[in-house]
Order: sequence, then structure tokens, then C-alpha cells
Amino acid sequence: MLKGIPSLISPEMLKILMEMGHGDELVLGDGNFPAASCAKRLVRADGHGISSFLEAVLKLFPIDTSADAVTVMQVDPGDPVVPGIWEDYKQIVQRAANLPVPIVALERSAFYERCRNAYAVVATSESALYANVMIRKGIVTSDDQ
Repeated sequence: MLKGIPSLISPEMLKILMEMGHGDELVLGDGNFPAASCAKRLVRADGHGISSFLEAVLKLFPIDTSADAVTVMQVDPGDPVVPGIWEDYKQIVQRAANLPVPIVALERSAFYERCRNAYAVVATSESALYANVMIRKGIVTSDDQ
């Protein structure tokens, strides 16, 4: 066992987070997301929601400083869904980064295309609609260690 590693982070997930470099992206997909067909590397996180998983990942993962480092899938035009989970993401990301981080919404097909180039996709059991989120890895500084 190791100290300080959130229990949601499996050995496989820890290995992927370590392998990722600056600019690589990680997708956390909800239960409806086509994770297996989009993923270069697929990690199963069945039984977990995205908010708790995102919080666990961000204890270890520096967020990039680019404007679109945190991206969600935009609600389809005409769909009345208002994704309340995005506010959770905003709070989790801001706590982890210690500063406001914008969350960008990307049209569905563009989001899927970008996911195909992501370093890894995590398939969760999140039931909220439009809960998919992509985060870009930043750099670890001497202040982070």
C-alpha cells in the first residue's frame, strides 16, 4: 500500500497518470459515453461517479494553464437538460488549482473527435447527462512536490 493515494485510483489508473506528459488529455466519461470505441487506453471505474473520481485524480494531476484545459460536452441544441454537475466540476477544479479555471463546452462531435486523441478514457457509472469531462495535464513545479 501507499500513503496519500486516493482509494478510487487503481494501480492501472496511477500508472496512466504517471505516464501522461504535459498536454496529454484524460477523459472521464459518464455511463452513456462510448468510452470503448473512443479510447486508445480504456480504464474501467464502474460503480463510481465522475465528481468523486475527478476529485481523486486532481489530488495527483496538475491542470494545464491553457484556456481549454477543462472541457465538457456541450448540450445538444434544443435539449432542455441543464447539467448541474458542471458546477460541481467548477468547484472541484478551482479547489485543486487554487484559482479560477474556465470550463469550456465543446460541441458533441468535436468532443468525441478530441477524445479519440486523448491519452486515456475512464469509463464511469455516472448517471448525470452531459457529465463527460476532459482535463489536460499541466506541469508539476517544485512548489507542488
